[in-house]
This record gives sequence, structure tokens and C-alpha cells, in this order.
Amino acid sequence: MGFSLLFSFAIVIGIYSYNFSEAREPVCSKFAYEEQLLEKMIRTEIKVETMVNDIKKTEDNVISTLGDIKRAVSDFTDMFADMKENITDEMLKRGDEIKRREESFKKLFEETRTNLTSDMEAKREELTQLQGKLERPPIAFHAHHVADLVLDTSNEIIIFTKSAINEGSGYDISTGIFTAPVGGLYQFSVHTCVFIEKYASIGLVLEGKVIAADINYDNDQYTCSASGAIARVKSGEKVWVKATLSGSNYQLYQDSYRMITFSGMLVNN
Repeated sequence: MGFSLLFSFAIVIGIYSYNFSEAREPVCSKFAYEEQLLEKMIRTEIKVETMVNDIKKTEDNVISTLGDIKRAVSDFTDMFADMKENITDEMLKRGDEIKRREESFKKLFEETRTNLTSDMEAKREELTQLQGKLERPPIAFHAHHVADLVLDTSNEIIIFTKSAINEGSGYDISTGIFTAPVGGLYQFSVHTCVFIEKYASIGLVLEGKVIAADINYDNDQYTCSASGAIARVKSGEKVWVKATLSGSNYQLYQDSYRMITFSGMLVNN
């Protein structure tokens, strides 16, 4: 391109030199036309070269801009990938946290349900027992009249053969033994009288163990005495009255004015 410009310039100089040496040449000669045409060609070529340079610059700018866009897209892609990874990790963490809380809630719910169930069962049992207590008939007995008044046998059970009251059917008039229908707190009492110049040594017995004792004697008249006890008796346990001492001088006494009695009642169960 530079060589063409130089060649064209040389031609122009030559033409001008020729025109100067041939001053007599007419202005509108063939050479003047060619000179003008050459000038137009040169100007056109210069414009084309300028346009080529502008296109080159534009192309470079476009290529540079495309590179910037490509880098921006790459940076955005990397940033999006990082954001996606971070969001995924955060979602996984949140999911694990929600799962842990759900498991904790389930465990707490099961413990609460178990405790409530246990409490309800305990309360139901208490209500059942209370209902049973309310529904149970009263336990009480009062027996009197002894057929064999002579206490000549060691540890002889004194049998009271008549029963004035026997709620709960715990007392047996054939054996003289009271069997507790239900467990609980019982109160027992024994009232005895002795013949003149005779002894009576009496014991209240719970399951073979004496829990109350009394001895009575008078050489001038018939005399009476009483003893008793409050005891915790289990269901099925037995209570009776026996002679703790025996012999020919040990004898009870009863008449219309003096009664020998054995009684008991359930105080609280």
C-alpha cells in the first residue's frame, strides 16, 4: 500500500513537472483530465486505507469485547457453580438439622407418651383400688358364749360359739378363728370373766404370735377384764384367742350379767 502511494505521488510530481515545462499546454488538455483522475484515485485509495484501518480497529475491539464477554461468562459460570455448591451444602445442613430436630421431637414425644401412659395406668390402678375399697362391704364381727369354760389344755383356742355380727364372714364359730377377708388395719378386743377363786390367763394371737395378753383372778367374787390391740393384718391371716396358761385352777365364767366376748373390725385398708 505504501509503495502504491509513493508511485502515485511520483506520477503526480512528474505530471506537475511536465505541465510546468510545457506551459503552453492548454488547461483543458488531456493531461489535466488525467491529473484530476489521478487525484481522485489517490483520494479514494486513501479513504479505502482509512476504512480498512477503521475496520481493523473495529475488528480488534470486537475481538477484545468478545474476550471480555467470554471471561465474564466464565467468571459467572464459576461463581454460579460456587453458589450452587454452597446452596447445596447449606440445604444438606438444613436437612440434617431438620432431621435431628425431628428425631429429637419423636424421642421427646415417645418419652412423654410413655410417662403419660404410666401415670394414667397408675391413676387407673389407684382408682380401681379405691373403687374396690368403696365397693367392699364393712368387715366386723362380734362373737360371744364359750361352750367349754375350763382352761385345762395348754394353748387351747377359746371358741366363741355365737356370733352377734359377722360382716364379711371372717369369723368362724366352729373354730373360733377370724380370717381376714382383706388386708388392712384391724382393731380387736377380748372380754373375759373368771369363776371365784379361779384364774384366766388369756392371749390375743395373730398368726401364732400373742399381740395382747391379760390375766384375771379374784377369791371373793366373779370378776371380768378386757384387753385388745390394733394390728396390721394381711388378707388371709388368722386371729384367735387362746389360754396362755392352763390347769385345773383356770376356768372362765359367764351368765346373764357377765359375757365373754371376742370382737374385731377393719379400721382402714
